[in-house]
This record gives sequence, C-alpha cells and structure tokens, in this order.
Amino acid sequence: MVKSVMVAYALWAVGGPLGLHHLYLGRDNHALLWILTLGGFGFGWVREVIRIPAYVGEANQVAKKERRRSSVIATPPISPVRFAGQVCVGIYFGTVALIGLNSLSFFYLIVLPLFVGAGVHLVSSVGQQTSDLQKTLTACFITSPIFYGSTLSPLPISLAASVTAAQHRRFKPPRTPGKAQDLGPRLYRLSLAWLAFSAPLAYCVFYNTTATLYYLSDCVAVMLDIFWFLPWLRSVLEYFLLMPYRILCALTGGGYYEETWKKVLEILLKEYTEREKEALQVLSLEAEASLEDIHRSYRELAKTWHPDHNPSKDAEAMFVKIHEAYEALLRWHRPDRFR
Repeated sequence: MVKSVMVAYALWAVGGPLGLHHLYLGRDNHALLWILTLGGFGFGWVREVIRIPAYVGEANQVAKKERRRSSVIATPPISPVRFAGQVCVGIYFGTVALIGLNSLSFFYLIVLPLFVGAGVHLVSSVGQQTSDLQKTLTACFITSPIFYGSTLSPLPISLAASVTAAQHRRFKPPRTPGKAQDLGPRLYRLSLAWLAFSAPLAYCVFYNTTATLYYLSDCVAVMLDIFWFLPWLRSVLEYFLLMPYRILCALTGGGYYEETWKKVLEILLKEYTEREKEALQVLSLEAEASLEDIHRSYRELAKTWHPDHNPSKDAEAMFVKIHEAYEALLRWHRPDRFR
C-alpha cells in the first residue's frame, strides 16, 4: 500500500508526539520511542516537520537505489543526533527505573543497566539502522557496578552504552517485499512494551506519592540548576515543565498563580511516607512534632545510644538508625522544598 505524505503530515499534526505517523509508515520502533518520550520530549516531533517526506519515501521504497548502495557500506555514517538521542533516552529510562524500582536489592546490578540498555538500543534501532543489543547491554552491566548506589549513574551508563551502540551500528536487513504485518499484532506488541515501561512508575506513583514527588522535584531542580548561567533558558524550561498544570487551569476555568501551584505541592507532600512514619517511631515522636521537637529528641537519643557512651552490642546499629531517621525527618521539614 502506497503511503501518502499528506496523511503522514495529518497524523503528525494530530498525534505526532504519540508516534501515529510512524505507526502509519510501519516504523514501529520509532513509534514506540515517541510514545514513551512524547515525541522525543517534544524536540524530535518538531524536527520531523522536515523529515516526513524522507520517511514516506523509505516506506514506499522510492529510494531503492540509495538503499542498495548503502547496504554495501560496512556501517552507516555516524549521526550526532542519533547519538545524543541514545544518551538522553538512556538517562530517561534509567531515571524512570530509579523512581519506580530502586527499592529492589539487585537494582543497580540488573534492573538499572537493563533499563538504560533498552532505552539506548531503542534509539539505535530507529529507521534503517540497528545495533548489537548484547554488546550494548554488556557495556551497561560493566559500567553499572562502578557507579553503584549513585543517583547520577544513568548518565555514565548511558554514555558507555551509546558509545558501544555507535561502534556496532549497522543497517537492518532488507524487508521481504510484500510481507506486511497486520496492525493488530503490531499494536499488541507496542502496548506490551508501553506497559512494561510504565507499570513500575505507575505503581510507585500510586503507592508512594510523596517520595515520588520529592524525587521528581529534586531531579527537576538539579536539571534547572544546570542552566544557572542562562536565566532565560531556565525560565523557558520551567514554563514548559509547568505546562500540564497551566492546561489544567485553562480547562477548569481556574487561573495560574505561583502560590497556588506551591499550595498544590504542599497538599500532595503533606502526608508522611512509610519511611518517615518509621522515623517518627524511632525518635518517639508524634506526627505533629515540630522541627525543634525533632532536634531535641535526636540529641537525647544520640547521646544515649552513642557507641562511645553505650557499651551495648546494639548501640552502633541503633545510633545509625537514629541518625537516618533524623535525616529523613529533616528532609520532610526542609524549608526550600516548595521553592
């Protein structure tokens, strides 16, 4: 079936961030990438306004001669855009894993490298190219233990995987003419991939909302702090990050106010997490305890259980537990969490 440029543009305009035009053109890997990243975080979707004719040409096999000629080359040319996409999506997949699955004991050894490797390989398999999945994952598994326990570990793991994927890039084998897959099985596979990606994050959001919002706010704050030397760029990024809330206000007839947004965050972050409830029990405090109460209780218990003053076998472990509980409650009471 011959693909139409006009139809592709129409789908790009209507559901481009969800990859509808790629699904129409049979580019399922690209469609999945756009579904999981909402159009390459918006930038890829905008860029494709000039790329769609080339995509349609590939789908219609208009460029057969060029494809035959390129298949003779050992490896495709290096694309800085593809490499940057691999790094960014690898970090994105790793961050999602950190949010949803970091409580697993084998997280940094198995789960995190798998997520980052999957993100990098997904980008490397977009279009006519692909890479060696086994070697990409091997790079992830080798790099992950080096940065064990670090919240910044998705970055070096993604860089290592992206370099490996770029070194082993190759063209995909040509498709068998006339062999088109039905839409139903394709949508089924895309749905399974989307569920596998979003289920851990959804579970964490619903069952640990406070901790999730704290982590997200910390990630956003770190990202914005990177651009401290470009205040205008920081303002633009902050504007787009708050866009969902602005749209919600527009749909419900409410107005957007910064103080209102802070109050919403304060309500969402008001409840204690399970960890913070345990911290209250360790310090023998009530939920209404003030910051001064926390300081006072910590000083008293730390003095009682300090290993230098307490000969008990459990003194050191108890002292560490008290300190961790104190840090958890200080985090909840930090004065800048809504700034």
